[in-house]
Amino acid sequence: MTAGVSPGISDRLRGRVLRRLGLGNTPPPTLEGLRRVYNAWSRRVPFDNVRKMLALRAGSPLPGRDATDFFEAWLETGAGGTCWSGSNALYEFLCALGFRARLATGSMHDIGVRNHGTVIVTLDTAEFLADSSLLTREPVPLAGSLYTYGDGVTNVEVEPDSAGHVVWTRGPHQAFFLPCRIFPESISPEAALANYENSRRQSPFNQRLYALRSLPGRMILLRGSTRYERTRAGVSTRDLTAEELRGALHADIGISRPLIDAWSDCGALAAAFEPPSGPAPPPPGNLPPSQREEIRQPRMECV
Repeated sequence: MTAGVSPGISDRLRGRVLRRLGLGNTPPPTLEGLRRVYNAWSRRVPFDNVRKMLALRAGSPLPGRDATDFFEAWLETGAGGTCWSGSNALYEFLCALGFRARLATGSMHDIGVRNHGTVIVTLDTAEFLADSSLLTREPVPLAGSLYTYGDGVTNVEVEPDSAGHVVWTRGPHQAFFLPCRIFPESISPEAALANYENSRRQSPFNQRLYALRSLPGRMILLRGSTRYERTRAGVSTRDLTAEELRGALHADIGISRPLIDAWSDCGALAAAFEPPSGPAPPPPGNLPPSQREEIRQPRMECV
């Protein structure tokens, strides 16, 4: 076992996490059990870079290098993590509950670079994506047919091809759907940790705040100093002051005030008001299946 990689989480920690997720008993390793766990995760564990920004500015080890560190910090501060730490924590938690889960990689924007960590769960012969970053609320089938899901706030489209699956989602700040290619091969926790370490050098989550929370009936994103909220009625956008941003991190994302103070003091609050560095990613070169003129694949819907 590579140093810094956890062999698993303790029974006591598993119980504490279950209670914090609002799951009174251990869900069975079935599709209904996976739905319960992943829906609770989507609602209660944010995707955010608060602790990562602190570590980068302090020159410290990256947070959430193992599941125990991730969960202990979440229980204490309400902070989650970015894709590599979040996916590893979710993977170990699902394994501790008896699910057949594995770590996998994806390519955000489908650009050929494996720049995303995720989790695939096998139930009998069917596979489902449980992604700690996209927070799709429902586990996403990785099947041989087109799949669509929409609840008025979250919209997902999945299409299979010869190299795996392409998952199309749209964040609160996005006017168009973005693709993420999911590769079917498993990766080890050690490989995920190595990818996480490599993200020190280049990542869209190193400079400015990014904090996403999926709540009943709405999805909230703090990106830099701007707050986005998507509901069934549409998207609202508001630029925040420094104090409003601190307040939103606590009220909307669930981050504790002591962690927000430390995050602010290290210079990350000021960085939220700086322009993003580097070029913006290009818009996708393709449209999601629902927006194409012809769909030739059979469709499986869940609305």
